[in-house]
Amino acid sequence: MTQPGSNEHTRAARATDTAGGTASEAAGACLRYRRRAWLLSALCGPLERCARDRTRLLELLALADRELLAAVGGRRRAELADAYERYEAPPAPALEGRPQSSCRHREEYPRALLGSGAPHMLEVAGGVEQLARLTAAPVVALVGSRAPSDYGIEMAGSLARGLVASGVSVLASLDAGIAAAAHLGALEVPLPPTGTMRGRCGGPSIAVTGGGLDVCCPARLQSLYARVRSSGCAIAELPSRCDGMRWGQLAAERTLAALADVTVVVEADDTPGDLAPARIAQKLDKTVAALPGRVTSPLSRGAHALLLDGAKLVRGPGDVLELLHLPGARGQPPHATPAASGSRAPHSGLRLDLRAIFERVGAGYDTPDRLARAGTNAEEILHALSELELIGLLTRGEGGRYVPRDAAH
Repeated sequence: MTQPGSNEHTRAARATDTAGGTASEAAGACLRYRRRAWLLSALCGPLERCARDRTRLLELLALADRELLAAVGGRRRAELADAYERYEAPPAPALEGRPQSSCRHREEYPRALLGSGAPHMLEVAGGVEQLARLTAAPVVALVGSRAPSDYGIEMAGSLARGLVASGVSVLASLDAGIAAAAHLGALEVPLPPTGTMRGRCGGPSIAVTGGGLDVCCPARLQSLYARVRSSGCAIAELPSRCDGMRWGQLAAERTLAALADVTVVVEADDTPGDLAPARIAQKLDKTVAALPGRVTSPLSRGAHALLLDGAKLVRGPGDVLELLHLPGARGQPPHATPAASGSRAPHSGLRLDLRAIFERVGAGYDTPDRLARAGTNAEEILHALSELELIGLLTRGEGGRYVPRDAAH
């Protein structure tokens, strides 16, 4: 019996899948898998109703087409079965910049998605070759709350910067919160304007979307989406104009978990929604890690629950590199910024008074008032905070609070 992702499994899957294509399909997804994407879009309503039970939804997505249609087709089963048999893929516009497609019989299709239950095809904004390059490297998913704290946002960005600078591909959903911070952190890594990366505007990341690529994100994220497409790529299981609704988001989480070698929960509450990617990754026997946070914060409960369940503890990029068994895990990675070094003490060269304020901010005394109540002179506090902000060790968050950050900006 071959294992998913093995060379034998890859060859067997692609040999079987090619039988569903035609000789005219020289590029892009074959008709068999375009038909699958159409069927998923046609079944959006029933699948949305099934989204209330995550386990049931994932079981349905693992079914073959006709089994899926029989399971959730309902009164429209015969009508949809007839349309399914007569389906002909519309011609893809040969326009520069338009999404490309790939499926299981294509050599560039990610090997990690050849297992049971994974997507059968993907539409790719940014190019299938770019997706192949990024998934050939180690892949780390950064996941967590859609409404994180300043600490969570800063840590997600710092992790992404350090990982991308070390040659790791960062993967996240296309959503607000931790996911957006991860993509923005990757984009801050400068890349040389040479080779295949010429003209790209920052470090690459992979965005996994819950809907079709034309309708996959709200207006407030359109600018970020454009930057991710330019530097990396975005992938979708559904056709371009199909709104995946809630079930599409859940389906995207299983894609994200399958693609990642390591899934890192940056900041999350202990809820099924926040922890879904990590729980799926655990069922796939993938490595799951989490960053610890304040024990009094609800946004730390999910990470702490995972750590109690055996997830790996992560404090910075160096710990993730160690989980991936990559060089640089305990030292400076090649071509890395200081953020990627995994250094545990970015403040080690500070004056004693600045170091004391920096450490107190990290301990939760994150406003001038809280620092003053801890026994520090108010005037000294303001001078120290200003100096720490100027040298890049602190950044100001909501409500006048200060958040430690790395000095690599």
